[in-house]
Amino acid sequence: MNTSTDAPRRTRIQQEKRELILEAALEVFSTNGFRGSTIDQIAEAAGMSKPNLLYYFRRKEDIHETLMQRLLDTWLAPLRELDDIGDPLTELRSYIRRKLEMARDFPRESRLFANEILQGAPRIMPLLAGELKTLVDEKAAVIKGWMRDGKIARTDPWHLIFSIWATTQHYADFDVQVRAVLGADRGGDGRFEDAARFLEQLFLDGLKPKG
Repeated sequence: MNTSTDAPRRTRIQQEKRELILEAALEVFSTNGFRGSTIDQIAEAAGMSKPNLLYYFRRKEDIHETLMQRLLDTWLAPLRELDDIGDPLTELRSYIRRKLEMARDFPRESRLFANEILQGAPRIMPLLAGELKTLVDEKAAVIKGWMRDGKIARTDPWHLIFSIWATTQHYADFDVQVRAVLGADRGGDGRFEDAARFLEQLFLDGLKPKG
């Protein structure tokens, strides 16, 4: 039986080990994909033995599922913050910027998600058809409300959200291509601010109410 003094320390150590494994797995999965990754590779990247890793996660699938749930929570956070009582163009500008910040700050997570989708989402389909769909439908209703009130031009809100996803995530998934094409002069950190200004113009000018 654990003493009260042992329990907090053990819980902290276990959490640290889990985080170490998840960080290593993120690197391995985002580089090799789910199918090309092994428990041995993750253990090596985490600097621990395979039996030690299996104490915390029984299967590769369990590690991947934990990462994907965390990723989806992070990925959806900016959309959750879209506020129906805010100014529509300000809210959408903030959403575009947040998505670009995620492309800049979480490229491995973005690649991991893209790899899963390209494989047909076999391990996260319930999340996509459940939590993701529910949130997108909710925010599409918010956007439709702005359109009914004449605050923004009428368009398809679902495809508007998809388009923002596609254009912002491009800067994570195809970052090597972006930097190569822009060249040394324009391919530095400023590329994200340049992208933000362009996408704001692209989306927000088109959404301004007519007349």
